[in-house]
Amino acid sequence: MKSRLILVLGVVLFTIGVAQQVIAQTPSAKQRYKVAVVDLMIIKRQKIGAFQLAKDISADGVEVDMGGLGDRETFDNQLAKDSVRELFLNKAKELGLEIPSLGMTGFFAQSFAERPTAVKAVEDCINTMKQMNVKVGFLPLGIKGDLVKYPNLRPAIVARLKEVGKIAEKTGVVIGIETSLDARNELQLLKDIGSPAIKSYFNFQNALDNGRDLEKELQILGKMNIVMIHCTNTDGQWLQNDPEINMERVKATLDKMGWSGWLVIERSRDTKDVHNVKWNFSANATYIKSIFQTSNQ
Repeated sequence: MKSRLILVLGVVLFTIGVAQQVIAQTPSAKQRYKVAVVDLMIIKRQKIGAFQLAKDISADGVEVDMGGLGDRETFDNQLAKDSVRELFLNKAKELGLEIPSLGMTGFFAQSFAERPTAVKAVEDCINTMKQMNVKVGFLPLGIKGDLVKYPNLRPAIVARLKEVGKIAEKTGVVIGIETSLDARNELQLLKDIGSPAIKSYFNFQNALDNGRDLEKELQILGKMNIVMIHCTNTDGQWLQNDPEINMERVKATLDKMGWSGWLVIERSRDTKDVHNVKWNFSANATYIKSIFQTSNQ
């Protein structure tokens, strides 16, 4: 009887131990920081296969792109089709992944300030966000979105983002913009736009390329103005080998600010094998998680 009791107790303890390991390896819904990958950058732009690859990479979610823009009035958005949209949502649910944001990367090669249908394209993205219950849209301001080089376009950008802000506010979503401005000037831009639905989608690479202090830039923008973060640098080496970023200091800064949210991997591929998607993104996701997803958060 005694030996049987010991055996049962041993099985129970083993089961508890395994369960604890699973829990430790599974991102909690309450996780302060979560890690996503950009479907475009893992060569799966608006493809259902992005989810399984993201799972293999050990990401918590996928930033899904709206598709190309080119000379069209709006994005080549397959998610506008009910069947495709449901397929994406079901696959994410099946794999335990989230869709934290939709990306409007088609604007990288466009001019948000000058394109006649720019606001309509963003509105189409907002409509898709509503249909998918996605709360954040990523909007780069395009080839003439650098307000240091094109300060004359600032009034047009502000006016159009005011329009976008009103649409986003009514829908209950946020559009995160990426600019080339330093934190003080980006903060002023947000104030000029004056909408709680327009925030900064902060990109580490922008700050580092311009020789700015990464931690100070984050502090200047502040907790309430940063909706998401592209948590990578230019290609060259993995984040863990990048001398320009002290990730422990970055985390300490964000902790002190009280910020929480999604850290989205965009680049930081090792040029020894830049096309090896799984190798590069797995290394960066594992490293970011080792820093940000600790048990003492």
